Amino acid sequence: MLRQETWSFTNPAVRRNHVSMKILTNISQFLLGLIFLVFGLNGFLHFIPMPPPSGVAGQFLGAMFVSKYLLVVSGLQVISGALLLINRYVPLALAILGPIIVNILLFHALMSPVGIGLAVFVTIFWGVVFVSVRSAFAGIFEARVETKTSEVRRQARVISPA
Repeated sequence: MLRQETWSFTNPAVRRNHVSMKILTNISQFLLGLIFLVFGLNGFLHFIPMPPPSGVAGQFLGAMFVSKYLLVVSGLQVISGALLLINRYVPLALAILGPIIVNILLFHALMSPVGIGLAVFVTIFWGVVFVSVRSAFAGIFEARVETKTSEVRRQARVISPA
């Protein structure tokens, strides 16, 4: 005789929170990818007119523009933004964007506080996406790691006749 089992979810609030976190992560990943794709392409195509900043910020951006450093940063932004939008290699995209976001925050905090609002939102988006893929970064937070070279050296001493 077959027994009919009933399915019940004992804690539906956890399930709703999981779904809402997934939606928040997807929206944050999409917006982060879109922002960096658009602003990265703007570094090449200049379709968003921006007046050059004055003072130290202008000198800093001028030096980065003349040295072609901004082209490299724009290229990294385009690549990372595209990876986030197509949902492939998301941890790699976050690892590339992390230092770029830190530099954007420092630039706006120290030289030109005008655009710090968008920089803070981008940082929040990055953090939300990072939390969703934090298991990919687990090895970074280990205090000590055994290296393979030390193990090979030990085996080499045992095998070699002396």
